[in-house]
Amino acid sequence: MTTDRARRPGPSVRTRVVEHAGPDPVSREDRLITEEPLEIRVRAAGVEPRRAWVTMRTPGHDFELAAGWLVNEGLATQDGLVQVAYCTDADLTPEQEFNVVTVTLAGGAELPHRHVAASAGSSACGVCGKDSVSEALATRPAARWSGDRPAADVVRRLPDALRERQKLFARTGGVHAAGLADADGTLLVVREDVGRHNAVDKVVGARVLAGEPPASACLVLSGRVGFELVQKAAASGIGSIVAVGAPTSLAAALAREAGIDLWGFTSGRRTVSYS
Repeated sequence: MTTDRARRPGPSVRTRVVEHAGPDPVSREDRLITEEPLEIRVRAAGVEPRRAWVTMRTPGHDFELAAGWLVNEGLATQDGLVQVAYCTDADLTPEQEFNVVTVTLAGGAELPHRHVAASAGSSACGVCGKDSVSEALATRPAARWSGDRPAADVVRRLPDALRERQKLFARTGGVHAAGLADADGTLLVVREDVGRHNAVDKVVGARVLAGEPPASACLVLSGRVGFELVQKAAASGIGSIVAVGAPTSLAAALAREAGIDLWGFTSGRRTVSYS
């Protein structure tokens, strides 16, 4: 009989590497960002838990990730979340114990076909399968941001402010970050993850589970802006997106349609407005 208990995976792991930078290779310790699957299950009134999605993520803030994902997908409202917990099914292996989260909803929930059919996602792509900008907006209604938005001089400061709080990136160099900020550039919450879309879901989930509205003046991203990230911003009622990298064509089109200010190629020296 063993008394070993499952150990929750950490956000990074040690590894040995050999660095080639000079005449002689150097063996040293390094760190890699952890990538583990997370299965999100949904339990509704009178219905057994059902798998809604599996994504590859960096362990940590798993409950926020699950809550933010459900809200951003339009499968739950902030008031409809009753409980978020790790699954305790007897048939789970010790390795799976902290890789399955069950979200209990107050009312019923019918998963759209694309979630019923999909068994897994990846850390590289988030919400997929939308045929058009209009469909994306129609399926994720949210009030547009009506408050102040950051001006260009504030926008240029945001990536550096985000970078200062990217502790996992400083240790591993292999993780994305997202943050929510007010119009003055104050960061309200920052989360990191191996997946860009997971980081966004985590910051939204952090606000949701804290009882705060996910809508904010600005979403700050450490990388490029894809269509699915603008979808999530629109679903949460965010007023602007500031990214270090470039947007895609469809991301820019959706931002314009949703009334979201979109800034790319942002640094302390410059920023480019796309909508």
